Amino acid sequence: MEEDRPHTNLPTKTLGLDSDLQKKHQAMLDRLSNRHQARLDTSLARRSDSANSSESTSSFLSRFSASKQSIDSQLADSRLIATSDPSRLRSHFANISSSISDLEKLVAENSYFLPSYEVRSSLKTISDLKQNLEILNSELIPKKKFSFKNKATAKKELPKEPEPIKPDTVSVSNFKLPNSPGFRNKTNETLVKKLRGTEIGEFTLSDLESCEVRLIGCCNAVFMNRLKNCKVYMGPVIGSILIEEVEGCVFVLASHQIRIHLAKSCDFYLRVRSRPIIEDSNVVRFAPYCLDYEGIEMDLEKAGLSEETGNWGNVDDFKWLRAVQSPNWCVLPENERVGKVRTEDIGS
Repeated sequence: MEEDRPHTNLPTKTLGLDSDLQKKHQAMLDRLSNRHQARLDTSLARRSDSANSSESTSSFLSRFSASKQSIDSQLADSRLIATSDPSRLRSHFANISSSISDLEKLVAENSYFLPSYEVRSSLKTISDLKQNLEILNSELIPKKKFSFKNKATAKKELPKEPEPIKPDTVSVSNFKLPNSPGFRNKTNETLVKKLRGTEIGEFTLSDLESCEVRLIGCCNAVFMNRLKNCKVYMGPVIGSILIEEVEGCVFVLASHQIRIHLAKSCDFYLRVRSRPIIEDSNVVRFAPYCLDYEGIEMDLEKAGLSEETGNWGNVDDFKWLRAVQSPNWCVLPENERVGKVRTEDIGS
């Protein structure tokens, strides 16, 4: 009978050891479960981000393709218009140029989430469209040839040729210079503009020499053309900055996209969401954004540029296709940088 009795007098130490092992085992299971759930949540978040990015890229490509087809159609109509109604060519080319500029802005506004190869491909397409427009403009509206004529010939009435398109309508440069507010044709001046609280969408700097420019606050886009020996200190730009034909300048800029063409011996202090693009440029150096003024943090946040991406040093040279570093640009050595630049908040 004693053999059938339960062993109620097991050592207390053994029971306590089993209980500890069970607790440790349960704790290990809980940790494994939590780790698995965390990995699952991270995986789902990444899939969601990837899906959103893919959806945004797909939407952009659809809009870009539709706009390109429309421009191609307008270009194809040019020869028909030249035959049927040559007087319409000027306005027709102006409309095409405007459509190309809108397409370029579309790329700038969406470049922060697009894969770099899509940005490259889109910009190459835009460059080809501009080249096609310039070829048609030169072919269909040729400039008048100079020749000596005697008085009798001069008196004869000759059929009028259509007026050539003015340079400010269809630009032969990489982008059309808009008729927006800005500073133009200045020498040896300090030019200050307070953009905060204004409704200025685009701003232009053109034909400036030995000037210091201070733009305080945000705007949507900035265009710069033909600057020499200038210093440009600029608050954040919500869209894009396009720069062409600059020499011996210092630029302090923040933007979602920055494209530089025909720059020589210039320093760029940048904060940029996408990789800066240079073309036909040499002896250009890059460093991080260093501007400071009262309220700049609020302006950077408004423009979506509050975080430093490090892209100031990831420069794409579209004229250098080799795998090695382009010789046309370099990182500005720290001992040669200007340091923090403080620009007072002065109204215009």
